[in-house]
This record gives sequence, C-alpha cells and structure tokens, in this order.
Amino acid sequence: MSGSVQLQREGAIAFVTISHSGRLNAMSRAMWLVLRSTFEALAQDEALRCVVVRGEGGAFCAGGDISEYPSFRFAEESLRAFHEDEVWAALQAMLECPVPLVAQIEGACMGAGIEIASCCDIRLAGASAKFGAPIARLGFPMAPREAALVRGAIGDTLARDMLLAASVHGAARLYDAGFLLQVLPDDTVADAALAHAARIAALAPAAARLNKATFLALNRAPVPVPPALPLAYRYADSAEHREGIAAFLAKRSPVF
Repeated sequence: MSGSVQLQREGAIAFVTISHSGRLNAMSRAMWLVLRSTFEALAQDEALRCVVVRGEGGAFCAGGDISEYPSFRFAEESLRAFHEDEVWAALQAMLECPVPLVAQIEGACMGAGIEIASCCDIRLAGASAKFGAPIARLGFPMAPREAALVRGAIGDTLARDMLLAASVHGAARLYDAGFLLQVLPDDTVADAALAHAARIAALAPAAARLNKATFLALNRAPVPVPPALPLAYRYADSAEHREGIAAFLAKRSPVF
C-alpha cells in the first residue's frame, strides 16, 4: 500500500487529505504525483474558494516513505529527478494554487510535511503537533528549493536548527516564529480549520485570487533556482547517505 491523496468537495471548499495508514501519512512517490495532479486540477476550478490540507488519523505528514528510498536515492540522476520532477513539481502546484490554502496540522509534521505546510497560506495546529526535518539522522540534506521554501516560511534560525541539529520543535515554538496562525486544543483543530475556510469562502472570491496572485509574485524571489543546484545531488552514492537510510530501515543508530 503506497498511500493516497484524497480530494473531497463541500460547496466552495475542497479538502485534500494525505493518507498513508501505518506510516503517519508519510509521502510515497506515487502520493507526490497525485498531490501535483490534484492541485493542478484545483487550479482550474473557477468555483473553488478555499482548500483545507490535512492528514488522516491524527497526523499531518511524518515525512517521506523511507522504505522506498533504497530503490532510487543512491544514483544522482534518479535522486535529482525525484526532488525536482516529483517533489518540487507538487509543491510548486500547491504554491501556484489561485485560492487560499488552510493547513489543518495535527500530530507529526516532519520533513515532507513541513514542506507541504509551508505551501499553505494559513496554518492552524494542535497543541501536541511536532515539527522538524531530522533528515541529518538519515545522512542527507534537504534539497535546495525545498530548503528555501521552508526557510522562507519558518525563518532562518529554526530552519538551520531543524536541518543542522535535527531538532524537533513543538507548536508553541512554531507559533512564536510566525509559522502558525493559531495553536489550539487537539480536538478542536479540525473544526477551527473548517471555520476559517468557511470564513474565507464567504468573502469576495476575486479579491482572494488577486491577493494570492500578489503573494505568489512577491514570493517568487526567495525561491529561485539556487546556484548550488547543479551540485546538489552529488551525495547520492555517498557512504553516509547509504548508512543513514540503512540504519533507519534496520532500526539501529547510524554510524557516521
């Protein structure tokens, strides 16, 4: 079972649900492709006014599906294709969605999860939600464009701590950093996200789309093609990359 990205519609509001049972909604390669096609379709929906992005079963998204990684991460070409043609293409489709996106964040919001949340306009989280990108424990960095996206959303200090020290932070810390609009009791997050989406949907839709177009234009500058991109995936066949993933899958501590 490779997980799924589900789309539901209630009037002018769409719900995009990340679902991967038993893996805290970790993103598989197939899920990235569906996430992209889902948002490309939503971008064409003139009647749409707001999208709620959420995870299933009390988690938002715990990162990538690491069980798939040995099949493609150790060759530079396939690693580059994964990040640039699959992950970034899906994130870009979210960023270019012409209507407001509300993130309903519960539980784990790690790695791929924090990237997906960073694409949303408004983020609400439960008090017990956890945020991070502890991929240094797996022996690899965040891809350049993904790192620029997260840094722009959570701020330089937290981004550096998450990536360099593999730190995980609570919702209160992300609220203080300006990443979250609200931190709520866990059992109220879904209702609050729906209420916020309904509030947006009741306002002038053309104005919302124009505001989104303005924000998109302003945000293009912080997420360019980084100069380091041509060298970004040279680590594919490195010993520490292989060791980090092998250790995780073997449920042991890596030796770097």
